[in-house]
Amino acid sequence: MWEPRFLAAPGLLAQLVCRAKAETGADAFSGYRGTCGLRPMAAGYGTSRVVGGTDAQPGAWPWMVSIQVPWAAGTGHICGGSLISPQWVLTAAHCFTKARHVTTWRVVIGATQLTQLGPEAQVRNIKRLLVHEHYSSISESNDIALLELDRPVQCSDSVQLACVPDASLRVSQLTTCYVSGWGSTTARCEFPETACVLSEAKVHLINVRLCNSSRWYGGAIHTHNLCAGYPQGGIDTCQGDSGGPLVCKDNNADYFWLVGVTSWGTGCARARQPGVYTSTQHFYDWILEQMGLRPAGTAAPTPRPVFTSTPFQRPRPTPTQAGSFTPCPFARQKLLQFFKLLQDFLQVLRGKKAPAAA
Repeated sequence: MWEPRFLAAPGLLAQLVCRAKAETGADAFSGYRGTCGLRPMAAGYGTSRVVGGTDAQPGAWPWMVSIQVPWAAGTGHICGGSLISPQWVLTAAHCFTKARHVTTWRVVIGATQLTQLGPEAQVRNIKRLLVHEHYSSISESNDIALLELDRPVQCSDSVQLACVPDASLRVSQLTTCYVSGWGSTTARCEFPETACVLSEAKVHLINVRLCNSSRWYGGAIHTHNLCAGYPQGGIDTCQGDSGGPLVCKDNNADYFWLVGVTSWGTGCARARQPGVYTSTQHFYDWILEQMGLRPAGTAAPTPRPVFTSTPFQRPRPTPTQAGSFTPCPFARQKLLQFFKLLQDFLQVLRGKKAPAAA
């Protein structure tokens, strides 16, 4: 029986080429590429566990979101999510199967410790919930949803956008992948002294055919699922991590792709029972339709359910003619690093062109 994972309560030249390719892409997220998937505050890539709870460094995963209900005990955290635009969060549909009055829920962005948010954290209310119209709570198929926030967040070193991949990315070839969340017992924060700190884990993408084989999940994996973890178990997402990100580092540049949304699994960290994730690449077009980024004239299905807040909430920004919201600016640290590399590169070129001494 599967279990949803929510709580019921390179070198300079390579950088130049990759960023040029990213920023001239024709897809609707082209305004974000090169300014998404960045980790300005990360000194290195984490290797700790989500199950077991070794802490992530502050700002390590700047698109990570905590979805909370105000009347629940402790922090109220029930699910994770990923910030994919200044006003939209991608998460799992099963987090909202019994949801009521979601406009009273809150979303916390830019936090690492939920009991002490700190000045870098930003809190928003939910304006709209859009659940995939074909989501099934029985099979956990199409387990994906979008949250529109009541107003945009402000980008910073601690708050950045995640990159959603289109069909051109070969996800199966990505080898450096991570999950993060406030799940398992840490998400409950039942005691005042408990530090509800974000955890992270390095995982491997597992071949879907193997994951769906008889000794593994025996046919329960859908074509729009990914499996990630380890054949022997030991490291995994767990309850409270639902809706959170599965991200993989690009093979040619220093940014990450949001390839999956934490969905379900049998137990936690069991052998041959890895975490199951909803593929964001599979639902790329659906995401664009719901955000209003699909080209004009393309009909979009009506999602269910739709919750709207009071008419006094600020409307979302009007998409530009290019079909995208205003992206996060480049992080200052990344810009300084880039221009330092550029300066060094130009000095090397000048040295090669200097005339030989007489």
